[in-house]
Amino acid sequence: MRTPQDAESFIAQEKRRLKENPECANSQYNIGVHLMQEGRLDEAIEAFRDAIENSFRMFEAYVNLGYIFFKKGDLESVVEANLKAVEIEPRYARGYANLGFAYLQMCMTEEAIQALEHAIELNPAIAQAWSNLVNAYLQQEDVGRAIETGEKLVEMAPNFALGHNNLAFAYYCGDEYQKAIEHLDKAVSLGFQAHPEFLEKLEPYRSS
Repeated sequence: MRTPQDAESFIAQEKRRLKENPECANSQYNIGVHLMQEGRLDEAIEAFRDAIENSFRMFEAYVNLGYIFFKKGDLESVVEANLKAVEIEPRYARGYANLGFAYLQMCMTEEAIQALEHAIELNPAIAQAWSNLVNAYLQQEDVGRAIETGEKLVEMAPNFALGHNNLAFAYYCGDEYQKAIEHLDKAVSLGFQAHPEFLEKLEPYRSS
């Protein structure tokens, strides 16, 4: 387990490397990652921007900037950062998955679906992208596709609790209450904290 002292030691080591080579983008990126993990977000932003300035291939730095902007509640900057990432590396599935999530939060449903579907096309193993796609289809009131997507997700990742929760809600929207209960209970058994209101909505449909 890494300690704060370990992080500080690593950062100090990378800064020494920067004294020898002030334009070393890799060292700047590594410092940004450790600062981000330590919660020093403003310092991390500066480090990532330095890395980007010194290397045109720093698409992962843009993705990390997107994560920081999300933590700060700046969704437009999340979109901007991840668009930069996929412009540099068009086959970077995580960038499209992050775009889809940000668009979903902004209720830009069509854009969310396009980004999430493309992320899954590039890397079908990103469970979070499937899960967000379920929500995007529900936002579009396409319950059938939401259920179909959720079923594919839990088949692929049977222990992904959020996937079962989102599939449960899709089944609920489709008036398939027993299946909704089955998947919500599975999500809870995997450690998911179900929303009390959703639990209450399903209670009348539970067999006595």
